[in-house]
Amino acid sequence: MTSSKVISNHIQPSGYRIGLDLGSTAIKLALVKDGELAFSRQTPTAPGQGELARELVKMALDKNDLSADDIQDVVATGYGKKLAVSAGRLVNEISANAKGLFSLSQGRCRTIVNIGGQDLKVISIGEQGQVEDFKMNDKCAAGTGRFFEQVARILDTPIDQFGSLSLAADDPLELNSTCVVFAESEIVSLLAKGSRRENIIRGLHHSVARRVSHLLGRGWLRPDVYLDGGPALNEGLLMALEDELMMEVKVVPQPQFTVAYGAALGG
Repeated sequence: MTSSKVISNHIQPSGYRIGLDLGSTAIKLALVKDGELAFSRQTPTAPGQGELARELVKMALDKNDLSADDIQDVVATGYGKKLAVSAGRLVNEISANAKGLFSLSQGRCRTIVNIGGQDLKVISIGEQGQVEDFKMNDKCAAGTGRFFEQVARILDTPIDQFGSLSLAADDPLELNSTCVVFAESEIVSLLAKGSRRENIIRGLHHSVARRVSHLLGRGWLRPDVYLDGGPALNEGLLMALEDELMMEVKVVPQPQFTVAYGAALGG
């Protein structure tokens, strides 16, 4: 008999389930067994998202010695969810994000800051894990995962080095531009003046943190606050956000798979 995990009066589904998050920059898969994340993989988003998602599902089955009959449900979410023909159900990414982080935080999460590939979201969660409200900035790429990729290209620096480089800054710079195009021009200008990339990256993190703070506004900051999405792996960004919000911001393991995990739980 399979077991179930209880989080704040919610019984997590038992058995094997798969969640697919078809985002703008990456397609993520979460294989969940009895409410626990058992396997995760991602691949860059490219033409043929449906086939890429199908290949991820096949990989998950092969790596875990499972067959399609062992999977009780396949749920898709994200911008490209309708392209996932292998999915049995589709769910909203906001609800999947909330469900995933509420479970992974053992019911403690009340505010989510999710930095996606092309948008920035803040989500308010109730005591039972329900979505109470959310805000989204999807009209400008500044502060999103795509923005970090563009800056990495300009600085000729891998994104996974941004955290450690930011912590090595000795004279953090102030980045004034909020538009991604102007921000790029500003960074190029700073490089031409001989500014250290460590100081530019630290300034970039604080600029993104201010953007998050403005989106949150007043009355939205209820602890516990969690940073979510791939950029949550950036310790420099995490520290900048804590400085800006003047409170602790937490990160769960593998934050880039939270939405896929939440989808697997039923969204």
